[in-house]
Amino acid sequence: MANNGINRLRVVLAEKSLTNKWLAEKMKKNPTTISRWCNNDMQPSLETLLDIADILGVDIKDLLWPSLKK
Repeated sequence: MANNGINRLRVVLAEKSLTNKWLAEKMKKNPTTISRWCNNDMQPSLETLLDIADILGVDIKDLLWPSLKK
């Protein structure tokens, strides 16, 4: 199943000039797991998304829906 959607986690990491490896270290996760999240191969749980949002200093909505800011 092809997923052509934009991955918000990948976008937020890029906007903050952060890497998958950095997030993996902060979360004590395997970098492959972060990569799979960023490539839409698998999705983190909502609890994990809350942790990611906290680490990145963003609202969880920023990881779920694109902002309307231009």
